[in-house]
Amino acid sequence: MSPSARLALIIVLALASITAVTLAFRYDHEIRQALVTAQGKKWKKSDDYKFYTSVRKFGDYPQILALGIVGLLIAWKMRSREWMRILVAAIIASTLAGMLANASRLTTGRTRPRESPKIEQGFYGPWHNGKLLIGDPKYNSFPSGHTATAFGFAGVVLFASPWIGIAALVPAALIAWASVVIGAHHPSDVTVSIILSLVVAFFVWRWVRAKGDLTWLLLVRKAKQIRNARKKAAGK
Repeated sequence: MSPSARLALIIVLALASITAVTLAFRYDHEIRQALVTAQGKKWKKSDDYKFYTSVRKFGDYPQILALGIVGLLIAWKMRSREWMRILVAAIIASTLAGMLANASRLTTGRTRPRESPKIEQGFYGPWHNGKLLIGDPKYNSFPSGHTATAFGFAGVVLFASPWIGIAALVPAALIAWASVVIGAHHPSDVTVSIILSLVVAFFVWRWVRAKGDLTWLLLVRKAKQIRNARKKAAGK
């Protein structure tokens, strides 16, 4: 791709991202109201609620990490160096995207949609009315950590293997939608997380693809040196 074409693509993607975030913020309230109206008063006792809460749990970092490790072991067993590289990158991207999202949401102080009308919706920052909001789940809505970890993982698979990546995006999107449906996050929370995690995934995969093999060889060599040093020390 020529430099001018690359620049044009970056501009288009940036404009698309800005548009998506703007629209998400614009319709946060309307979407939430439509969901509440459709769900009714007995929503939390419904099978749909149980389904979406279960789906969202798969967006937790431990579950995604476990999935990545299992996949990595399978790839190792099958001697697929390419998929080992992809899955290592996916785990790294998921970790970094989750860290960025969680570090941000601890300080933005945005109320979760399900806290209405008890708490007025807004961004309150880390401190409000003499109270520290960091770590208070009621004020940790923006951006979505579950969405970031899920899309960070799926994003690497998408960039590395587009057809399989599209399939990987389906559960990630379902996790994001579940977060909105159960009132844990606003649409804008998950939209920003998706963009953030895809950017992280792109750069992580780019780095691993370019330098991952060299890094792997250096680690293997270092491990051998440590093992040989221990053998020599044990033999003395």
